[in-house]
Amino acid sequence: MEHADKTRKGFRMPHTFVIIFTIILIAIAFTWLIPAGEYARFENAQGIKVIDPSQFNSLERTPVNPLLITQYIVNAFIKNADLIMVILFSGGAFHMLTKTGALQAVIAKLARRFSGHIGIFIPLLSLVFALICTTQAVNMFIAFAPVMVMLSLALGLDSICGVAIIILGGAIGFSTGTLNVSTTVISQKIADLPLYSGIGYRFVCFGVFFVVTNLFLIRYANKIRKNPQLSPMYDLDQKNALAKDLKLEDFGTMTPRKWITIGCLVAAMGLIVYGSIMKGWDVAEHAAVFLALGIVVGLVGGFSANEISKEFLTGCKDMLGAAMIIGLARSIGTIMGDGNIIDTVVHTLAGILNVVPFYLQGIGMLIANTIINVFITSGSGQASVVMPIMIPLADLLGMTRQTAILAFNFGDGFCNYILPTSTALMGIIGAANIPYDRWMRFMWKCFLLWLATGAVMLLIAQAIHLGPM
Repeated sequence: MEHADKTRKGFRMPHTFVIIFTIILIAIAFTWLIPAGEYARFENAQGIKVIDPSQFNSLERTPVNPLLITQYIVNAFIKNADLIMVILFSGGAFHMLTKTGALQAVIAKLARRFSGHIGIFIPLLSLVFALICTTQAVNMFIAFAPVMVMLSLALGLDSICGVAIIILGGAIGFSTGTLNVSTTVISQKIADLPLYSGIGYRFVCFGVFFVVTNLFLIRYANKIRKNPQLSPMYDLDQKNALAKDLKLEDFGTMTPRKWITIGCLVAAMGLIVYGSIMKGWDVAEHAAVFLALGIVVGLVGGFSANEISKEFLTGCKDMLGAAMIIGLARSIGTIMGDGNIIDTVVHTLAGILNVVPFYLQGIGMLIANTIINVFITSGSGQASVVMPIMIPLADLLGMTRQTAILAFNFGDGFCNYILPTSTALMGIIGAANIPYDRWMRFMWKCFLLWLATGAVMLLIAQAIHLGPM
């Protein structure tokens, strides 16, 4: 028993930065070990640049110099400056909100209302994120993480529950591909299918994943409520600034000034969602909204200009770790791209799928797309690379094109929430101060559940010969 304790104390999980830096080193090693190659690319009738699956050419190796690691990281920060700004500025804005006391008061009000109805509260909130993410990416909700953590802690849950409502809910909406322009629409254009065809079955998948995921999350929430020490975040939540003195009766009541402050937050979030869906806003516009929100909230809260500056900067500092994670992680894709190994990986996996038995081909495509997503984290980028291969392959194997697209949606989407290279995952858990290893202690079971559910839905799609409409 004593020996076991010593062993447990002797092992310490590496810091998130160490994990990501290790993956960077592995990516560089791959550029030296995996043969370089590329497919010929052309612009199809829809104006989308795709690959020609019949023209794969080996290239002279272009291994990445390990001495350039820091340069790749710096370039990744430069290329993702807008995303880093939204993380920093959202931290500043939410810190201002907490300083006014309005956020704590409204959270206490909600917590009192739903404290006995976790089984209703969790599905309702996750449904909101799921529905929005049928058209949007999950990373637009990075700034929501502190709010959801505070609400979760006030309900006697842990910080993982708070971010899981965002991530798992958003993952369902994004990964089932019901209305997604960047994945489903691009794939259907490449496959020459009617746009949004197959939406009925994709909504069935949405419903199945929603039920399965919420049952998993509610079960976890009830377990943590009964025994908080079972949480992977138990020790860190005790030190969490958002949980400090978290007693509902001490949060105070809502005043007119606090209601106006919350109104500013709701208006800002609504503006971000509207701008993203209707105006095509990207994260640079989101950052501008959060900068404005921080200033307006400070003025409404009665802070002086100096106080607003000081508190906003404090909030930005709190988010610096999350911003650093994004910059580190985004360098990985660039390294593999410069090593010209991404197309080689795709080509190899396509060859393996040729020998998979018919009823396992959909599952094989799911696994292949999951592996490819490690190398190509962009949904639209992955669609443009893999669909020109998967569609002819599906025709050859007797699989419907709609089933191949469904396998792509599942493979491209769900593993984003276990990959340390995913900006959505690392941004949200970074904003909530949840280390990657703690998240994975919770998430690995859910990911396996998603894979199993996806496999069943693909088997059904193959059995019914899921068609274009």
